[in-house]
Formats: sequence, C-alpha cells, structure tokens
Amino acid sequence: MSDVYAEPATGADPTDPATLARYTTLRLGGAAGRLETATSADEIVQKVREAQSRDEPVLVLAGGSNVVIGDQGFPGTVVLIRSRGFRVVAEDADTVTVRVEAGEPWDDLVAATVERGWSGLECLSGVPGSAGATPIQNVGAYGQEVAETITAVEAYDRTHGAVVRIEAADCGFAYRGSIFKYSDRWVVLTVDFRLTRSPVSGPVRYAELARALGVEVGDRVPLADARATVLRLRAGKGMVLDADDPDTRSVGSFFTNPVLESEAYELLQERAADLGEPPHWSGAGDVVKVSAAWLIDKAGFGKGYAGPDGVAISSKHTLALTNRSGTAPTAALVALAREIRDGVHDRFGVTLHPEPVLINCTI
Repeated sequence: MSDVYAEPATGADPTDPATLARYTTLRLGGAAGRLETATSADEIVQKVREAQSRDEPVLVLAGGSNVVIGDQGFPGTVVLIRSRGFRVVAEDADTVTVRVEAGEPWDDLVAATVERGWSGLECLSGVPGSAGATPIQNVGAYGQEVAETITAVEAYDRTHGAVVRIEAADCGFAYRGSIFKYSDRWVVLTVDFRLTRSPVSGPVRYAELARALGVEVGDRVPLADARATVLRLRAGKGMVLDADDPDTRSVGSFFTNPVLESEAYELLQERAADLGEPPHWSGAGDVVKVSAAWLIDKAGFGKGYAGPDGVAISSKHTLALTNRSGTAPTAALVALAREIRDGVHDRFGVTLHPEPVLINCTI
C-alpha cells in the first residue's frame, strides 16, 4: 500500500492526490501532510498507531460528507477509511443484527437491507457518506435516526491504545450528536445495527414523507416504496450526490435546527410576530425545536443566495451551502456561513450552530 506525502497547501489543487478536496463532498480543503489508506479495521488501528508513534496529529476521513476542511488542509496524517462489507452476527425470528465495516458506503448498506426485507434504515436512504460516520453524527432523516437501531460501536480508543466495544446506551446519542463527535479519542471501526424482519417500513413519522407516499402519519408502507420516495424527495432538494448537479456539492444541512427553551421560543415568537408561527416541534420537557431553514429564509437568505467566489445557498434547499463553482476556497464558504449565522441572530436572536465537523477552520 502506497502513501502520499505533500506539504500543507493554501488552497485546493485538484491535481494533487493529497488535496483533501478530492475526498469531501464539498470539494473543499487543502492538502494533507501525509495521506494513507486503510482497508480493514486492523489497518485503521495500525495507521492511527503509527501516526501517534510519530507524534503526528491524525484525521480519520471516510466519505467526507459531513466535514469542512480549511484551505490550509491538515498538517498531520489523514487516514482514509476504505474498509467494506457487513455480516450477520445475531438473528432470531423477528430481528437480525448486522455488523458493518466503518468504510461501507451508507446508501449501499441501506439498499441491501431493503432488498433483504430488513426494516429500520429505509428512511435514511440517499444519505451520503459511510456507515462508520453515522453514529458520530447520530444521522437522522425523515423520522428515523441511527440511534434507534444501533446496538453497539466497536472503536479504537486512542487514549488507552485499545479496541473497545461501546454499547448504544454509552454512546451519548443526542440530536445530531454522540460521544464520538468533536472528540479525537475514538476511531469507529464497525457498527452493529439491529433491524426488524419485515417487508414494510416502521410507522411513517414525517409529515412530508407521508404526504409524498399518500398515507397518514403512523402508517406503514412497503420498504421499497419508502426508499424510493425518500430518494425522490432528497434528490428534489439536492441531497443525493450527483456529479452533474452543483447543488449536491455540499454537506447537506449546514446548520442544525436550534433547540430552544420555552422562554427563548417565546422571545422568538415576539420577534417573528409579523411572519406567523415559526415551524417547530415540541421536545421532551419544555424545549422546542425550530426550523433552521425557516429562520434562514425569513432572515433574508433565500434559495440561491450567493456568497463570494462561487459559493451559494443551494437553489433547492435553504439549509445547504454549496461550492457551486467547484473551485471556491473554504474561506468563502465559511464567510457565507458566518453571514447567515449573524443575520439570523440579528433578526431573531437565535444562534445557529454548524452541523458538519470543522477542521482547521471555524465560523
């Protein structure tokens, strides 16, 4: 296996094999100090340990669909996760548990589970990236979250130099978060998902999806129908990767939906009185989740809003920031994100937080 070496760059050179823009869906990011590839869990551990022995910082990168890398790149070792496959590790009459390698392309896994009649992931169809990234972000869409089906995560603990199994209850799953996010301690190696043997989906929870399927919220539909409809909805929002569509050159939703205490939500209602009730969902206790897309749009940043150097809000979805030109620097995207965040705060008093992991850059 060959390694690629490069000096950190001040921008993304698409001809340089070490340029990290080549490995992210945003197509942004400078060069890696050292770039290596791992095709198995053992190799992932080996590569990380070797970098640690050289006293180098390490960045683990798989699908690159939820990361923004700065123009200076990453000065240490970047390990590309390219492990593949999944296998059944437990089953009974009603369920099946599959162990998935961290580098397995996520939508390939979802397609395989739908084909086999295993329910639990169908509404997460079309999400870009790898299986190993899903517990980090607690990926969710159209009423499903991976935390509902994950039973355990196998990870390399860089602090103690050991491979450990972390049960789902200890993963700290929360809205778009977990113990793995914003921490370089853990390197995900495999993920176990417990799925239901069923030809139909779980209860459809998301109103938009129910309408598109022509059913009521809470109804069940054939797995293939759920998958096909989710893919169609996502494609309509530029959320399914397409080389010919610059709107898909993004990380999907750039900002999370803000979760507000009841008092903060009442203040938002006052500031938005001229606009009607903000779209929202009640959470546990007194918290209210508010639509970030609505806040962004009503603050004056509509679909297609252009930033500097060829970056823009997607023409299809207000939450997606895109590298439409394909040649923009990360600094331009960061500038647009800051403009949107500050504009929303000035208009509504609500602070938006980025959903992707920011590497060597900040908003």
